[in-house]
Amino acid sequence: MGILNVTPDSFSDGGRFRTETEILDQTETMIAAGADIIDVGGESTRPFSDPVTIEEELARVIPAITAIRRRHRTPVSIDTTKSEVARQALSAGANIINDISALRYDPEMVHLARESKAPIILMHMQGTPGNMQVNPDYHDVIEEIIVFFRERIAWAEQNGVSPDKIIVDPGIGFGKTVNHNLTILNHLASLKKLGRPVMLGHSRKSFMEKILGLKAEERDLATAAVSALSVLQDVSILRVHDVDATAQAVRLALAIRNAP
Repeated sequence: MGILNVTPDSFSDGGRFRTETEILDQTETMIAAGADIIDVGGESTRPFSDPVTIEEELARVIPAITAIRRRHRTPVSIDTTKSEVARQALSAGANIINDISALRYDPEMVHLARESKAPIILMHMQGTPGNMQVNPDYHDVIEEIIVFFRERIAWAEQNGVSPDKIIVDPGIGFGKTVNHNLTILNHLASLKKLGRPVMLGHSRKSFMEKILGLKAEERDLATAAVSALSVLQDVSILRVHDVDATAQAVRLALAIRNAP
């Protein structure tokens, strides 16, 4: 999954992809490198970020999705917590809903997921983007994430969402310390007990800076390394900025795993 942030303030690439030409050039670069999904987001969810209005988010994402769909058949996911944004994005040609709130912020989102039958990604987050990094605390981060997803999956099913449409994302960097993130990455295989595909959004996250001292734009090799380790734990979707680096790392990791 290639990340396309059409925002002025995302933590690593804010403001880079705002014109139609920039959007299409980046989309084509990611597809050529091996992206199977393009994830379009119009609201930054970096730590301590502020929400944007529905109108502003729509003005950012709908033209981008429309432009992509005119030229490409590659599936598009809409990264939003707002049901109206998701609804209009699906109408414009998006295929997947990526909701970092796991259907907790907008009561209409679960109805849209049920009615549209679109795959929906549910992410774990302790707190909100505005406060999630103030003091994240867990007794057992893996077990608490699993309990959270069991509750969210059951609730979604009770509200008519087909279980085979649900994907889970442990939420690297969303209400987690460096050690929490490392523990999650070391135990990704534990999430398989949920019986749902796992997506990982680790690209250029700040735990890499804490360990390696790298600025955001310098973290693609580290991201690729994490990607390779993650596919060996059966992660299904890797959400990344640099698709080419991750695609190479994944192909090599799988070749090694599948060798006789």
